[in-house]
Amino acid sequence: MTADTASVREGEALDWPTLEAWLKTNIDVVEGEMRVRQFHGGHANLTYCLSFDNLELVVRRQPFGDIAPGAHDMKREFRALSGIHPVFDRAPKTYAYCEDESVIGAPFIVMERRPGVIVRTEIPDEFKTIENIESRVSFALVDAMAEFHALDPVKIGLGDLGKPDGFVSRQLKGWYGRWQRVVDGTSPEFESAHERLLANQPETQRYTLVHNDLKLDNCMFEVNNPDRVSTILDWDMTTLGDPLIELGTLLSYWGQANDVTDRSPTIALDMTNFPSRASLVARYAKQGAEVNQIGWYEAFGLWKQAVVLQQLYKRFENGETQDARFKDFPKHIPGMLRSVNQLLS
Repeated sequence: MTADTASVREGEALDWPTLEAWLKTNIDVVEGEMRVRQFHGGHANLTYCLSFDNLELVVRRQPFGDIAPGAHDMKREFRALSGIHPVFDRAPKTYAYCEDESVIGAPFIVMERRPGVIVRTEIPDEFKTIENIESRVSFALVDAMAEFHALDPVKIGLGDLGKPDGFVSRQLKGWYGRWQRVVDGTSPEFESAHERLLANQPETQRYTLVHNDLKLDNCMFEVNNPDRVSTILDWDMTTLGDPLIELGTLLSYWGQANDVTDRSPTIALDMTNFPSRASLVARYAKQGAEVNQIGWYEAFGLWKQAVVLQQLYKRFENGETQDARFKDFPKHIPGMLRSVNQLLS
């Protein structure tokens, strides 16, 4: 058993015999009896570690309950990884994609299981004695992001993965719609933030592949090398778009000492000794990117994160998950929305 997995959470078991039979029929290398553990670190897609005699596999499917249109797209994740993995070794290898919902109740993908170190709630034991560890993992993440954004989507067969023109406008519209699906009544703070984002929307300077959730706890580092991200996780929202959306999302999660609100309630990491948000922007800009309007993208990231927190809480309120972490998420939303308005004032 491994430290990053645990027993399957109550209410999140699948049809294991049917899944085992499907895997043994569709993946030639599977041998022996299947043993199941669950990855508990994430908050959305259900992710399981399946151990056999000769290898370990990772199976991912969408969460239970109401799913926003276009969200948790396993087919998109499979296609993206199939194109990216051969040219970008931080992306895991995929084995199969299954559309047949009779197997485990939803489409799912099967990928390789990779070892590595994740920085989520604290600096892990493997890294605690390493000098300047906070800066090293932070800048390694930004470097991995910049390298990913430098990929040519056309050359790897992903030139039609999304519609880059109008990407930012669609993001605003899409996340506004998601908010409306999971709230009762109105929120003046949310509406004000949305109006400011619309009024100050920047013009996109370039289009690249965008992971759409590239943050510290979606990365794995080599066990003995915190200066390199070995694996990036959770590719189901990958598309073509404005790469500063990616950087802005990272900044929206990144806490620092003078913050008046908790920017990362889904991570719960003490970031006292981590580099500042300005340092991350400067590191990314070294790759030649234009970052003059990064404040808007950071504000958008905070606004989007408010929607995500409300979505997660709604799943808990509806009884679609027993994950107790979700119940306190709404209390962080007002502070995030105030920060949006401050960044855009």
